[in-house]
Amino acid sequence: MRDPYDILGVKKDASADDIRKAYRSQAKECHPDLHPGDAKAEARFKDISGAYDLLSDPEKRKRFDAGEIDAEGHEKPEQQYYRTYADGGDGAKYARYGAGDYEDMSDILRDLFGEGRGRGAGRGGDGFKMRGGDISYTLDVSFMDAAKGTKRRATMADGKTLDISIPEGVKDRQTLRLKGKGMPGIGGGPAGDAYIGVHIQPHAFFTRKDSNIHMTLPVSLTEAVLGGKVKVPTVGGTVEMTVPKGSNTGDTLRLKGRGVLDAKSKQKGDQYVRLEVVLPDKPDAELEAFLKDWQAGRDHDPRKGMEAGS
Repeated sequence: MRDPYDILGVKKDASADDIRKAYRSQAKECHPDLHPGDAKAEARFKDISGAYDLLSDPEKRKRFDAGEIDAEGHEKPEQQYYRTYADGGDGAKYARYGAGDYEDMSDILRDLFGEGRGRGAGRGGDGFKMRGGDISYTLDVSFMDAAKGTKRRATMADGKTLDISIPEGVKDRQTLRLKGKGMPGIGGGPAGDAYIGVHIQPHAFFTRKDSNIHMTLPVSLTEAVLGGKVKVPTVGGTVEMTVPKGSNTGDTLRLKGRGVLDAKSKQKGDQYVRLEVVLPDKPDAELEAFLKDWQAGRDHDPRKGMEAGS
């Protein structure tokens, strides 16, 4: 992925608010839900989401600016390491060595335990063995994949390929453990584990709070005043919802069971839909004529009680 600042069209000293506004503006233009089947729009949205995920996180942004991680949030590889744990005797402790400093694993063992123990460990002659080290990765997951669950085959920064099951309802920053997928063991020792830190990319109009989904739904003036059925996107697909007669901006409706799965209760949360009345883009002469003669509208003061000093 190219430079996240270039993707969002912001300067390197942009404020968090500027970055958020740039993301929302661009995400709405190319969101896959608005461009079904458009591969270019989908790829563009993925880049925008990835850039926002990195720059909206103060720590990740700081590390990117310092050159410690790349544009995808991965550690910049400098030198691969063997991380080893001693299961053998003589109080052997954890050690970490740069792989480039040795010809092969036997050199590491000789340096750790002496010439004789190194050879014995390689043959398993003295029972010495080491557990492989654990490794950690970061995986970017789309909002919808996190909500519904999916399977991913991911190539990590060190070139290792892992098949990862993303559970339904996984939370942002949750860590997944893949047993035995870390560094290989030595002398018959077990392999270490892989720990996958899940980073969920933001959605253009959904936000998540615990197992509930929140969104703002634009409705027309006619729908708000007269009521009616409208289509509402959810993580499980589009559903119909009834807008009550006389609704207003800020009114919030609940769609029961349309949230995401809670791992503990095994129940799905709800979706909360906040209404936002939107007037037509172009002036409507008939509406203007009606409002000019609408005395009740003139008598209504929506700012009552907001006078200075009141």
